[in-house]
Amino acid sequence: MSSANDCYILAIESSCDDTAAAVLHNDQVLSNVVANQEIHRAYGGVVPELASRAHQQNIVPVVHQALRQANIDKKQLSAIAFTQGPGLMGSLLVGTSFAKSLSLGLNIPLINVHHMHAHILAHFIDDPQQRKPEFPFIALTISGGHTQIVQVNDYFDMKVLGETIDDAVGEAFDKSAKMLGLPYPGGPLIDRYAQKGNPDAYEFPKPKVDPLNFSFSGLKTAVLYFLESQQSKDPDFIKNHLHDICASLQKTIVDYLMDKLCNAVSATGIKHIAIGGGVSANSGIRQALKDAEDTLGWTTYVPKFAYCTDNAAMIGIVGYLKHLNGKQSDYGVAAKSKLSF
Repeated sequence: MSSANDCYILAIESSCDDTAAAVLHNDQVLSNVVANQEIHRAYGGVVPELASRAHQQNIVPVVHQALRQANIDKKQLSAIAFTQGPGLMGSLLVGTSFAKSLSLGLNIPLINVHHMHAHILAHFIDDPQQRKPEFPFIALTISGGHTQIVQVNDYFDMKVLGETIDDAVGEAFDKSAKMLGLPYPGGPLIDRYAQKGNPDAYEFPKPKVDPLNFSFSGLKTAVLYFLESQQSKDPDFIKNHLHDICASLQKTIVDYLMDKLCNAVSATGIKHIAIGGGVSANSGIRQALKDAEDTLGWTTYVPKFAYCTDNAAMIGIVGYLKHLNGKQSDYGVAAKSKLSF
């Protein structure tokens, strides 16, 4: 095994529609390359079959680019880390198969990584622009496919405290955006328009479930009925009030997330809070966490934008930490669309 001071990890992420590769030297990112799949915009969401085909086309050039940007030869690599799951099976298979083949060809360790662990541990990438959390901390992982509150006691000691019982928060943003006639992915557009609107213009209900769990299906239904009701009176309602609708919806979702975090802090006594996942790029949740430092005495950790959405750098940091601890996979490891935490 390579020494702690000279470890090069090639990381591969292919859980959904982004093909990503990164090279880390220990806990520092040398390259972080992502190939987006624009084809899904035409369908208003990710089409799994198209995603897996695009991964097959993208993975070799993306890995080549990552190695070139890092200015290292593949023979210098210490290990290959890859996303085992959860995610789209066809997409995961592409990354898993490539990682196995390269690991076997170079005769270096293969390291499987849980996608959600990676979103949490992305905070431990050595980067002057972000602080590293202190253990124990509470992690809120929010994305298009996942919404979880996790107690993180150590790198490999995590416990899910609460999660969504139906849809993820990112899906609530994107589906609501679709109802508003916005293109996919609509979550970032809601965030952008919300900044020009009145967050108290309209009131949407917060779903009532267990204190640490989430539900978003009812919220989507409420938005649908609200828009249908308003448009029956004014066909141009959405066009005339788009900013206020977005601001009100975003405020509801952010307040709901913060309510759950407050419940988690109350239950555990832990006031170190970190966020991760694509929705952690949302300006509303970032501002709410910043405000909580002043009003609630929390210490909050927000990742760089580059480490929020699906990326390979976050896979690489988990790969590095597992490599140091002698945690590696055998070649029988299989991609899994559903992978227990």
